[in-house]
Amino acid sequence: MQLIYEKSVPGRRGVRLPASDVPAAPELPAALRRKEPAALPEASELDVVRHFTGLSRRNFSVDTNFYPLGSCTMKYNAKVLEEAARLFAPYHPMVPLLPHGSSFSQGCLGLAYELGAALAEITGMDEVTTQPLAGAHGEMTGIMLIAAYHEAKGNKKKYVVVPDSSHGTNPASATMVGYEIITVPTAPYGDMDLDRFREVMTDEVAAVMMTCPNTLGLFNPHIQEICDIAHDHDALMYYDGANLNAILGKVRPGDVGFDVIHLNLHKTFGTPHGGGGPGSGPVGVKKQLVPFLPSPRIVKYDDGCYGVDAPAHGSIGRTSGFFGNFGVMAKAFAYITMVGREGLIQVSEQAVLNANYVMHRLKDVYDLPYDQTCMHECVFSAARQVKSGVHAIDIAKFLIDRGYHPPTVYFPLIVKEAIMIEPTETESKETLDAFIAVMREAAELAESDPAAFAEMPRTMPVTRLDETKAAREQNVCYFGC
Repeated sequence: MQLIYEKSVPGRRGVRLPASDVPAAPELPAALRRKEPAALPEASELDVVRHFTGLSRRNFSVDTNFYPLGSCTMKYNAKVLEEAARLFAPYHPMVPLLPHGSSFSQGCLGLAYELGAALAEITGMDEVTTQPLAGAHGEMTGIMLIAAYHEAKGNKKKYVVVPDSSHGTNPASATMVGYEIITVPTAPYGDMDLDRFREVMTDEVAAVMMTCPNTLGLFNPHIQEICDIAHDHDALMYYDGANLNAILGKVRPGDVGFDVIHLNLHKTFGTPHGGGGPGSGPVGVKKQLVPFLPSPRIVKYDDGCYGVDAPAHGSIGRTSGFFGNFGVMAKAFAYITMVGREGLIQVSEQAVLNANYVMHRLKDVYDLPYDQTCMHECVFSAARQVKSGVHAIDIAKFLIDRGYHPPTVYFPLIVKEAIMIEPTETESKETLDAFIAVMREAAELAESDPAAFAEMPRTMPVTRLDETKAAREQNVCYFGC
């Protein structure tokens, strides 16, 4: 597809703007002015519409195709949730928080407060802040809360413990807050090695960060004991909520001993993430951490009105300019309200059923490093296909040609040639069967004609890219600047 710049014709117009009725601004200093006019494209409205419509057809989304991206739940976004978000579109984020009882900002404050209360109930926490704008932002906020807690107690803490199967943002967030990382290996049974964990736990450990179920899709049967060991050393338990979709309505992290949790509203509660956003990462805490929550906090008065409290002593302060990514929050609140408690339970049950169905239908043609009942996702290895020269990335490219977004490959890092598949709860058996058939076809082709993978994908505007070079040496300028 030609770039819109390449379709430019001098003098062609798509729109004519009226004469400006705004007073002219003072002239910019010569050093800040262009030496020549910007080379903007000149095109008709029809050319522009066709250009961007054509681009949209090349976009891949969960609305168009199956998107089994493991560890990054890509749920279907019901269109009614978009309608819910639009209800709040007229309200500017800079609307003043008028005095108690004013109706102007009550709806927005009420939604944020009630969403926090719902998330606290779902997770077993005592209070939730909606300020963090993404999962990693929530992680850093959670670790900052943990650091503030220990500082207030006078604790001398240096370390944060993470399993080697953790999301990379876990050690990154803890390091940004100033902690050193202790990594615990995965045992042959697929969870953090309990004996090694006991060895590394000391009174210098500030927190243990865990995802449960973990990135192998396995729920840790020792999680209660792990929490007890951590608490014996006055360490706090941090729950990475990326995989919460697996246990909605079944297990509340706060009930098994977790003290802090971040939630990915853009994964678990309706809005699929991707393309750089939008995200939302509310953080829930147990009561001992409530005084340190970001402020100001939204409060509900006895008369049912909502307001904002004064900055609290000990608070870590603001973590964002507002009370969160409001569009995502509105969709999450609508999702929770729409499906209700029984619906959340059904979500987790169906997600787990779908993942186990895929696992059992494919484990005879792909290696399954941890062959046990999984939760919301299953992790295969292409080690068998590698013997023929076909790697996980080759299978991913094959799937693109067949109309599927590839699963996550090469993560978790502890599985060589990993292929992580998360089907989510909304996919039908027919969709899963079609995907399974294509995955089996890939395994057969790896044996019969492995060289064929080198040319895939064939259906895209570009074929094989040097993905490492593209990530490290990005050039997003036009004309190769």
